[in-house]
Amino acid sequence: MNYKNIQFEDLGVCAEVAFFCPENGVGEWHVMLHVDSRQETFEGQLRRIYDAEDRLPQMPGFEGARYVLKRYFLSDSTNQMPLMRQEAEVAISVIQQQPLDGSKVAVWLYLVSNTSLSVQHGAVVGEHNGYRHIWRMELMSPQGDSAQQTETVLENYEEMLRQFGATMGANCIRTWFFVRDVDTQYAGMVRARRENFEREGLTPETHYIASTGIGGGPADTKALIQMGTYALTGFDPRQQRYLYAKTHLNPTYEYGVTFERGTRMEYGDRSHIIISGTASINNRGEVVHVGDIRMQTRRMWENVEALLSEGGVDYSDVMHLVVYLRDTGDYEVVSEMFRERFPDIPTVITLAPVCRPTWLIEMECVAVRKNRNPEFRDL
Repeated sequence: MNYKNIQFEDLGVCAEVAFFCPENGVGEWHVMLHVDSRQETFEGQLRRIYDAEDRLPQMPGFEGARYVLKRYFLSDSTNQMPLMRQEAEVAISVIQQQPLDGSKVAVWLYLVSNTSLSVQHGAVVGEHNGYRHIWRMELMSPQGDSAQQTETVLENYEEMLRQFGATMGANCIRTWFFVRDVDTQYAGMVRARRENFEREGLTPETHYIASTGIGGGPADTKALIQMGTYALTGFDPRQQRYLYAKTHLNPTYEYGVTFERGTRMEYGDRSHIIISGTASINNRGEVVHVGDIRMQTRRMWENVEALLSEGGVDYSDVMHLVVYLRDTGDYEVVSEMFRERFPDIPTVITLAPVCRPTWLIEMECVAVRKNRNPEFRDL
């Protein structure tokens, strides 16, 4: 993996960049933008973030790059969302998960080259070489309890997939469930998702979907659940493999939830490894190192490393890290630990409680490694 930092000195913005750009084929960039707060209003910080976003694709090393996904981590989504700009042909995800570096906004950006981008059936679609990548963010239904909202959101998404000739079980690769007041609302989401998946044929005997279920505040105050998704069509089922790391982790259905720990997607020219939200847990489903943020962080790293290894990659292939903390008081310790171990990987650390109160930290990531498999088409 290639990494670099870009300092926009005039803007007070730092861009942490990871890129995978073969000589021919699709280029990929993952970027974390961080803004120096300057004790400025949200509007001022956001304006500087937007200026940096607008410059990036024009810079050397970003030849042909176009935005696919932008996820904004905000300190107060309800008040801040109305100040954000509308953008066509980009999947926009906005969630209240306060960046813990003292700013009011940070953003994860995903860019690609040599891919046709369009909006179809409400989703951002990237098409190249017979593959169709379908990104749909900010799915909400602000009526009912968390179970009812989850059921409605999933049904609406499944209807959208049918417009592409796709299904949840065959084509959805990744989901994010952001849950308001996760300590009380998570159980309803889990129950509704499990029941919906059973109807869709997703069971312990088949498979589930890589996912993160985490605390987060949708901008709509009535929304208890917000879902983001990534689906893919045009691939051979043999290209997809699920990751378990059973020496370190147990199947999630053993404690009543329904997601895969990770997924490897193999293409002719590269492999994508998607790691779900992962915390300090053992292979019996127990929280490890209760109350100790340093030890929980190390065990979380170990678990993710085991998943990456099963997917045929390691941390040197990781393109970004999203880290979720329950307690803001742990930020200084955790940020120092991440800087020491992963000084180059684009990283954001946010305030987002994990689904069990005794879990102090969770993280997710994406890795890419060069591959050559003539059985499958290049990305």
